Amino acid sequence: MTAAAERGRLAGPLSASVAELCHRLRSQVSPRTAAGFAEVLRRLGAPLQVAVAGRIKSGKSTLVNALIGRLVAPTDVGECTRLVTRFQYGTVDRVEVVFLDGRKQVLPFAADGSIPAELGVDISEVSHLEAYLTNAVLQDMTVIDTPGLGSLDAASVSRTEQLLGAAEQDEGSDDLDDTSRNAVAGAEAVLYVVTQGVRADDQQALAAFTAATASRDAGPVNAIAVLNKADTIVAETVEGSGGDVWKAAQLLAEKQAATLKPRVADVLPVIGLIAESAESGGFTSADAEALGQLAALDDDVLETMLIAADIFTSWECDIPTGIRLRLLEKLDLFGIRCAVEKIRAEPEITAGALRRKLLDISGLDAVRRRLSIVFAARADGIKAAAALASVTALAHASGDPGERQRVHDAIEVLLARPEAHQLRLLEALTLVASGAVEMPEDLAEEVLRVGSNADIGAQLGLPGAPRPELAAHALERAGWWRSFASFGATPAQSRVAHVVHRAYFLIWQQIREQ
Repeated sequence: MTAAAERGRLAGPLSASVAELCHRLRSQVSPRTAAGFAEVLRRLGAPLQVAVAGRIKSGKSTLVNALIGRLVAPTDVGECTRLVTRFQYGTVDRVEVVFLDGRKQVLPFAADGSIPAELGVDISEVSHLEAYLTNAVLQDMTVIDTPGLGSLDAASVSRTEQLLGAAEQDEGSDDLDDTSRNAVAGAEAVLYVVTQGVRADDQQALAAFTAATASRDAGPVNAIAVLNKADTIVAETVEGSGGDVWKAAQLLAEKQAATLKPRVADVLPVIGLIAESAESGGFTSADAEALGQLAALDDDVLETMLIAADIFTSWECDIPTGIRLRLLEKLDLFGIRCAVEKIRAEPEITAGALRRKLLDISGLDAVRRRLSIVFAARADGIKAAAALASVTALAHASGDPGERQRVHDAIEVLLARPEAHQLRLLEALTLVASGAVEMPEDLAEEVLRVGSNADIGAQLGLPGAPRPELAAHALERAGWWRSFASFGATPAQSRVAHVVHRAYFLIWQQIREQ
């Protein structure tokens, strides 16, 4: 593969700069380190890798299906749900079983189009699964479905941690694959799935999913969370909800965002089951017709049926029990109620329009927009930062002080370029978010805001403000941080402050040039 071909698929100029650094250094390092650099180059030219993480039974695979728009990730317990599965773009749909020894075995999809629940191989010998799909979504983002880290299956947890780079490796190993695994085999961004019962150790579970390299923890630049199964929240237990389930979910998501900060940029409510059914073809015209029959029932009868799932399926009515069971599997009681309300409000609504209404109810569009803002818009910086961390880890693992110094010097030259300031800002953000550099709470919040937003108004904490006000504020804060760096900060804080000062100055320049 030529350097030009690799650069043609890179996310942007920062990734291109790191790629050039890798090309230049390959002749100056050991063969093993050079091989690791080749893997870094491959990763730089690939789509952003997003791990869907969380605890067991949080609905990760259901959300994966919704994001991809296809019922392909099995949601029932089976062999493949104990394995990491990478969903990526391919010109031919296929599943590959990747064994620990590097062997690969191609499997057909199941009759329903999903990955087979049973693989027909010794799962203890399997590293992970690779699923290739002719799906437009996957052209820009590789989605990694993971077993829950709260699983009692220690082997599943170990495989997940190793593939995502969370497991500690023996630096003295001479095996390139083992050495490189921790350096270059991790996800670059994390979509963390929680339910309403956030536990105190969710912070640790989220931290276990390192963002691509050298144990760089997930943070507000490369991680967001979703509050899944939002429809199961009892609205009356959430103060301020007014009895509205979705309002209750939004309020609870805000509380969870405060709990999980600074590990994630935001927490958004979503109903994964409804999103999966509406987006992946699971909701059919027959389902819409059955919902129409339910809408025609008397209010008292329908309200009684919707009290509980067993009442809904056992109540005597003209709608066959099997059809009602299917509706429960696709929408649950909340989705059924919402769909019936839409039909009663618009009796002539088509199956397609009803599907779109259900998609709106699910909250999936908001999650996708946030993914675009947090991940897609920052893919160049995220991938470049991850790649630099990989390069650093590979040089450190070599054990050669001279090689380590050459790599360090080359990286410092790259970071000194004006266009590389975004990488400095991501580094400063990571230091503050992880607690490696302690800052007063208000200043830490400001660093997180400036570093984890792509929109200028959001960066400055003045969304919607006119340009003159934004420019004046950016210049004022640039001056403040410069003074803080010189007179009020510790040495570690001063390094961060200089980066933030520069960020504000560049924002001011950008506003003036618009």
